[in-house]
Amino acid sequence: MAYAFTDDLRTGNATIDHQHEQLFLAINNLLDACSQGKGRAEMDKTVKFLYDYTIKHFSDEEKLQQHSQYPDYLNHKKYHESFTGVVREIMDELEQKGPSLTLVFKVNQSVGGWLINHIKIEDAKVAAHIRQHNG
Repeated sequence: MAYAFTDDLRTGNATIDHQHEQLFLAINNLLDACSQGKGRAEMDKTVKFLYDYTIKHFSDEEKLQQHSQYPDYLNHKKYHESFTGVVREIMDELEQKGPSLTLVFKVNQSVGGWLINHIKIEDAKVAAHIRQHNG
């Protein structure tokens, strides 16, 4: 199942939205690699990119939150840390067991599903705060 970055996922912040689009692209690339039975090397590369890009994105997003004095920054940071741990677990599982349908399911549920919910709920609050702070 491919994920689409639809208008209801836009926060209105160009940097955050662009990075979210890149995360969706990485997730879709990983799902494609899984469904096409690509080799472990291709999947390793895709999961590593997803992990590294997630860390970069969360760092950028947290800087925006700190700059705008977002009141729920610490909780938001905990969500990010939890998600980074999940992606790390997927990397470890891929390294230990190789590509599998279980891994595809985890990517769908734990990465794609989480990201959509996080953007719609938590990131929408951040974007509204930043707009108000800059307004």
